[in-house]
Amino acid sequence: MDMKNYRIEMRDGIMLSTDVYFPLTQSTASFPVIIERTPYDKTAPSRSEKTVSGQQITRQEMAKYFSKHGFIVVYQDCRGRYESEGKFTKYINEAEDGFDTLQWIMEQPWCNGKIGSMGLSYAAHTQLAMACLNPPGLQTMVLDSGGFANAYQCGIRQGGAFELKQATWAFKQAKLSPLAQQSPDILAALEQENIHEWFTTMPWYQGQTLLKHVPEYESYLFEQWEEECFSDYWKKIGIYAEGYYDQIPDIPVLFMSSWYDAYVSSTLDNYYAFVTKKQSPQKLIMGPWLHGDRNITHSGDAEFGDIAAFDHNVSESWLSCRLNWFETHLKGENAKKHHEEVTIFMMGGGSGKRNQQGRIEHGGEWLSHHQWPLPNTEKTMYYLWPNNKLHHQPYAKTATISYCYDPKHPVPTIGGALTSGQPIFWGGAFNQRELPKFFGSKQNNLPLSARSDVLVFETEELQADVCLAGEIEVSLWISSDALDTDFTAKLIDVYPPSADYPQGYAMNITDGIIRCRFRHGYEQKELLTPNEIVEVKIKPFACANRFAKGHRIRLDISSSNFPKYDFNTNTGKTIAGDRTWKIACNSLHISSEYPSKIILPVLNET
Repeated sequence: MDMKNYRIEMRDGIMLSTDVYFPLTQSTASFPVIIERTPYDKTAPSRSEKTVSGQQITRQEMAKYFSKHGFIVVYQDCRGRYESEGKFTKYINEAEDGFDTLQWIMEQPWCNGKIGSMGLSYAAHTQLAMACLNPPGLQTMVLDSGGFANAYQCGIRQGGAFELKQATWAFKQAKLSPLAQQSPDILAALEQENIHEWFTTMPWYQGQTLLKHVPEYESYLFEQWEEECFSDYWKKIGIYAEGYYDQIPDIPVLFMSSWYDAYVSSTLDNYYAFVTKKQSPQKLIMGPWLHGDRNITHSGDAEFGDIAAFDHNVSESWLSCRLNWFETHLKGENAKKHHEEVTIFMMGGGSGKRNQQGRIEHGGEWLSHHQWPLPNTEKTMYYLWPNNKLHHQPYAKTATISYCYDPKHPVPTIGGALTSGQPIFWGGAFNQRELPKFFGSKQNNLPLSARSDVLVFETEELQADVCLAGEIEVSLWISSDALDTDFTAKLIDVYPPSADYPQGYAMNITDGIIRCRFRHGYEQKELLTPNEIVEVKIKPFACANRFAKGHRIRLDISSSNFPKYDFNTNTGKTIAGDRTWKIACNSLHISSEYPSKIILPVLNET
């Protein structure tokens, strides 16, 4: 295998550093090309490229593997990262830079005119961004845990709230920026900053944060935070594929994500759009993992068993799966078929015991189908009752449950579909109890359900397994004495008491949020009229989970989930920079006139 480095000129004159790996051959033949565009150093191994045995696969080893099978492999540093020139502005330049790079590749004699792309997370965002411009030669994509359908709805903001993983990511990557790497003083200043203290001093002000040492990172972060409404800012080509689906070429795509990944809804929205708008074959894989951890069989404190690993279960390996995909769609070769078009992991059904690593054995199994949403699912209503129960019928009388939400004491984030949050917050499934390792926890081992600002509603013990697979919606009738506030919803699988867990185990499955000013849409704000009853809808990420016989289905309602999301100051002002905080008295209304409920996708297994 030979490697050559090229400096590819973009349309504005910026040069991007690009490594090209060639098959060992003396001929002048041309080959199909596989490209990955990354901000994480094209010469460094990707953290997610690990086999089930834990072996790290380097990019050079991957290139050798693909080149041995007759492919040319291209790795490129994104603009403003590592060896590439230019200013890094997160997400915004990837469409044009990707297009220009593919155009250059198509002009090379060693390219046969067929290009496939691959990559995880940001390297998935770069793929879908360039696809929106219908670049020359693009024949297929492998979108692994990324690719923005609508970053305002998933990835940067959600339900109108700001996802603070953008801040933790920015701080980590600022240290690796060319400016910091070339200036010992700037790097030293960043290393001396305390990110934990930073998160206790919200709201932040531009020029006064720990990102002030690398202004380009601070600048884009504040743009994302301050741009609250769904404006033209959010319709830029790198973060809004929804607006460009008709321009994306009709090509086969392998979509992969996982239930505790931050890009669940983006992956499923993209898959559905391609299936309905394109004729080419599409494939969807959804595992139980954290972001990119496809061969790690636990997420947070939940263990899913050896069957949860990608390798040897979904395919021989993730590397061979991609080879199979590219041989099929770049060479036209007949590849071995492993599963149907949709392969998902149904979590749950395990023993519930604590294993030697201290994790609960939640278990699960792989399901294969021809479509998503899965057939034989039925939208089932569970209505909130004032006795903390969920029932299939609305409450016949009238009730109101109220609580105080204080933005100075938000509900701490305990797991969820998260990525890039370390060392502030952690993704995955956890028992919903406050512990010192969870940022913002005040009480050691206190259940979140014991907080006065968390409302709990649950079913009776299930008399048979209930499997959920699909989208979830929570409809709440609320009022508040504030001009604006948030409502959060968290779906929980409640294990009964056992020898290992005498108080039971409340495992988070999925969650969501709505900022009330956006209850009628995200294009403009509409503040609340104090104490007026209105409906708000929360759309947590889709899930696939078996609630076993003897368990309970639980819904927690509150008004904060920090630091996953920024907290609402309850004043109605722009959240970024608002220091005039107010304690909100929030109320949930329950009656036949105000039927607050959760709608669950129940799978009929018969």
